[in-house]
Amino acid sequence: MAWLVLVVSGLLETVWAIALDRSAGFSRPLPTAVFAVTLVLSMAGLAYALRDIPVGTGYAVWVGIGAVGTAAVGILALGESANLPRLASLLLVVAGVVGLKVFH
Repeated sequence: MAWLVLVVSGLLETVWAIALDRSAGFSRPLPTAVFAVTLVLSMAGLAYALRDIPVGTGYAVWVGIGAVGTAAVGILALGESANLPRLASLLLVVAGVVGLKVFH
């Protein structure tokens, strides 16, 4: 259960990161509210998962999922660059996250 919560929390990190960008410095109410709610839920899920998963592994997986998810949204929905070095770098992050889970 801790791993499932950790993955969901990592996905929520993606949501709050995109909402933070869209809030325009907290000047837009809806993205600001989405940011605040998903930030709290993401942190709460991370805290829950860290009861059973070592902090180094849990935090790295959480950040990795959030980073790759946010970059993917940037590429797929926001028109950010999808060049080969960038995609290869994201693949390395995914490999690291998978390795942390496999060798946990």
